[in-house]
Amino acid sequence: QVQLVESGRGLVQAGGSLRLSCAASGRSFPLYPMGWFRQAPGKEREFVASISGSGLSTYYADSLRGRFTISRDNTKNTIGLQMNSLKPEDTAVYYCAAAKYGTTWTREHDYDYWGQGTQVTVSS
Repeated sequence: QVQLVESGRGLVQAGGSLRLSCAASGRSFPLYPMGWFRQAPGKEREFVASISGSGLSTYYADSLRGRFTISRDNTKNTIGLQMNSLKPEDTAVYYCAAAKYGTTWTREHDYDYWGQGTQVTVSS
């Protein structure tokens, strides 16, 4: 069982940066690939980024690569999402999740555990 709690919600102007964090419970945290998803108003939840248990492999949505960076610290049971050059279309609720299936962890059904989400709002 893994419990996930996101933090770092905020309102930022376009072009700004924001860092999200996700704290995980459980001693097996390093075994879980982790990911970030987001859901904008009126849209389906979409993949943002994922990272392997070791942190050596990362994957990004094509449209976000270069602006967003996923990281993890297995000594602290946390993952992060650094978001730069933010755009109004990045406004969404951001979720972290722990995966149990898959090899690149880009699909929702790769994940078994989800956080409650944190709101990111980018103003123009």
